[in-house]
Amino acid sequence: MAAEDDKNLVEISENTIDIAKYMNYVSAPQAGAIATFAGTTRDTFENKTVLELRYEAYVPMAMRCIKSVCSSARVSWNLHSIAVAHRLGTVPVGETSIFIAVSSVHRADALEACRFIIDEVKATVPIWKKEVYSNGEVWKENSEFLERRSNLGNKDVDCNVKMTESMEHNNKKPCCGTKVKVDDEVSRK
Repeated sequence: MAAEDDKNLVEISENTIDIAKYMNYVSAPQAGAIATFAGTTRDTFENKTVLELRYEAYVPMAMRCIKSVCSSARVSWNLHSIAVAHRLGTVPVGETSIFIAVSSVHRADALEACRFIIDEVKATVPIWKKEVYSNGEVWKENSEFLERRSNLGNKDVDCNVKMTESMEHNNKKPCCGTKVKVDDEVSRK
């Protein structure tokens, strides 16, 4: 695990995300591909003017979950390095709230792993988002989280209920080990 951690960089902070820092981190002579994802604050949502997003998290738990997602990605794809940065606090329109960079020998691994990482972060990592509009504000649940939750039914199950085909093939667990109960009670393994 230590060697794997040496090739993962996970950061959560209130600082503006320095994309070049993470690109440099994943760059390597043996990496023929670097795939990235940048999530930015857009100016409208459902015809409402968005002023900013506000993110909150219990950082130690969120870090552990993101690292778990990175480990799961390494099980399915041959990856060199992974960098994930998530911003907390206020993120104005046009600024980046999450940045993911993944390097690998071949593009397919980097592209597929990058998509997997953003989808799993949005579905499983306890980072909360509030959208602030010109006429109000609302806490938002990610559609990936809601989709997972709808698959839970009325019983306790691990939050990795819906696994991608590649995850099923490799028996991977995408989440950080949190158990979810439909009536909003949360317990740990």
